[in-house]
Amino acid sequence: MHDSSTGNTARPSRRTVLAATAGLTAALTAPATAAHAATPNDRKLRALVSRMTLEEKVGQLFVMRVYGHSATTPDQADIDANLKEIGVRTAAELIEKYRVGGIIYFTWAHNTRDPHQIADLSNGIQRASLEQPRGLPLLIATDQEHGIVCRVGKPATLFPGAMAIGAGRSRSDARTLGRVSGAELRAMGINQDYSPDADVNVNPANPVIGVRSFGADPDAVAALVAAEVRGYQASRVAATAKHFPGHGDTAVDSHTGFPVITHSRDLWEKLDAVPFRAAIEAGIDSVMTAHIQFPALDDSGDPATLSHPILTGILRGELGYDGVVVTDSLGMEGVRTKYGDDRVPVLALKAGVDQLLNPPSIDVAWHAVLNAVQNGELTEARLDESILRILRLKGRLGLLDQAYVTRAGVDRTVGAESHLATADRIAERTTTLLVNEDDTLPLDPRTAPRILVVGADPASPSGTTGPPTSVLAGALTELGFTATALSTGTAPSATTVAKAVAAAQDADAVVVGTYNVTAGSAQRTLVEQLLATGRPVAGVAIRNPYDVAQLPSVKAYLAAYSWTDVELRAAARVIAGRVDPRGRLPVPVQRADDPTQVLYPLGHGLTY
Repeated sequence: MHDSSTGNTARPSRRTVLAATAGLTAALTAPATAAHAATPNDRKLRALVSRMTLEEKVGQLFVMRVYGHSATTPDQADIDANLKEIGVRTAAELIEKYRVGGIIYFTWAHNTRDPHQIADLSNGIQRASLEQPRGLPLLIATDQEHGIVCRVGKPATLFPGAMAIGAGRSRSDARTLGRVSGAELRAMGINQDYSPDADVNVNPANPVIGVRSFGADPDAVAALVAAEVRGYQASRVAATAKHFPGHGDTAVDSHTGFPVITHSRDLWEKLDAVPFRAAIEAGIDSVMTAHIQFPALDDSGDPATLSHPILTGILRGELGYDGVVVTDSLGMEGVRTKYGDDRVPVLALKAGVDQLLNPPSIDVAWHAVLNAVQNGELTEARLDESILRILRLKGRLGLLDQAYVTRAGVDRTVGAESHLATADRIAERTTTLLVNEDDTLPLDPRTAPRILVVGADPASPSGTTGPPTSVLAGALTELGFTATALSTGTAPSATTVAKAVAAAQDADAVVVGTYNVTAGSAQRTLVEQLLATGRPVAGVAIRNPYDVAQLPSVKAYLAAYSWTDVELRAAARVIAGRVDPRGRLPVPVQRADDPTQVLYPLGHGLTY
C-alpha cells in the first residue's frame, strides 16, 4: 500500500518555506566552501531561527529512526514497534510531537522496500513537517556506503565498496560513484548520505571498519574521499566523512564495546587526520563522530563524540571545519558506557555536535536537551549555532525551496541502464589477482567446462541477490561454463567438507569463496581437502583480502572485497578471462605465521 497523501499520480505541489526564505536556493546551492562561512542569506536564516519555539529548536537537532514504509499508514507491526520504542504510531506523529530536523532510513525499519515507496515515504515525511506551524524540510539520511553497508538495494545501482574502490585507485571512479549514487538517492528524497568512510584501516583485525575503508595509505584514502565527496555534491546530496577522529586502528566494534585508539598525536596527524583534512578542503557537508577513546587527543576517558577538545578544539579549531557535525548512532554501546542516555545528548552538544543521531529513546534525549537549556547548562544561543549550520545545509541542498521528489524522477534515474553499466565497469577495475601460480587463471570453458563453486554464504548485503556461491555460479554459467553452487558456510562441518570433495570429483575446476578465514577456521580444512583432489582451485576472498595469508597452498587467489553482486560478477569475468585483473592491494597483507612480515605489500596486484 502506498501513502495516498504523497501525490503518486500527480506531481507534488511546490511548497516554499515562508516568504522569508524565497530565493535562498540559488545563492546557497553553489559549491560549499571549505569553512562553510556565513552566507549573505544568514540574515534570513537567523530570522527563521528567531521565530522558532525552544521546543522546535530542540527537535531540529535530532535525526531519528522510525518504522514503516509510509509516513502516515505503515503496517500494523511497524505501528506497534513505533509505539513501543518511540511512543508514536507513525513518522508523521514523530515529526508533529518532537519536530525533529532529520530522519534516518534503515532496511530493518522497513523504510526502503523499493524506489517508488522510498520516494513516497520521503514526500510524506516532508509534507508532515512542512504542514506544521513554521514547518521546515527535513534532512533525510541513510548509510549508503556501497559494498557491505547499503540501505537501498536493487533495483537501485549498487557499486563496489570503499576498499574495492581503493584497489581500483581511480579518483574518477570514486567521483562517479558519488555522482551516480547521489543522483539516485536524491531522486528518492534522500538528501544526506553517511558516506564516505574516511577511516584509514591499518588494523587487519578491525571488526567494524575493514573493507568499509578505502585502505591503509592515508594519502590514497584522502584522494578518494575528496573525489567521492565532490561526486555527491554534484548531485546535491550531503556527503558525510566518518568516523572522526579516525576509527581505522581498533580491534573492538564500537556498536558493542568502547574501543581505545592508542595512536600518538604525531601519528594521528600523519595517518588518521589526512583524509578528514582532504574532506574539509573538498567542502564536506557533514562529519560524523566516532564512539572511541583517543587518549592522545583527549585523556579524559570520554568518547570522541562527547569530547570538547576533539570536536571543538581540533575539528572546529585546528582543522577549521564549520559544517554540520553529526554523532554516530547514540544507541551504540561505545557512547553509552560511561554516561546515561539522558546525559549523552547534552554532553555531545557541549562538545560541539550539531545533529544527535538515533538516540535509544527520543523522549529521554529530547527532554534532557530541553531541560539543560531551561536550567542553564546549555544556552539557547548554543542551540542556535547548530540550527544555523543545519539550516545552511538545508539551504545549500535546495530543500528550503523544493523538498519534494517525483515518480518521473525516480523512473528516469534510479537503476538506469547507464548507471548499472557504469557500476559493472568500475567493478572490473577493482578485482585484484593476488596469486596465480602455474597460470591457473583464467579458466577456459573449452578446457574446463564444469566448475564447482563452494564457500561461505554470509547474509547478503542489503538489496543484492545473493547468496555469493549462487551469484558466482550464475555469472560463470552465463560466461559459457556449467557451474554448480554448493554452499559450505563459514564453518563447514566434516560432513559438508566431504560433500564438497565428492562434488569436486565431477568438476574440472573449483572456485571457493572465503570469508574472514582465521588460523583455526574450518574453511582452511575445506580448501586443503579440495586441493588434495588435484583439481585446479581458485580462491576468491569475498570480504577481507587478508584471507590469502591463511591459505598459502592455493595457487590462484582473487580479492573481491565484498560479496555484493556487482563485485562477484566482476570476479567471475576475471576468472573467465573476459577482463584482465587490474586492482592493486590498498592494504598490505601480513604473513599469518609472522604478522611482522609483509606477505603482499600495498600496491601488489597481478594481471594476465
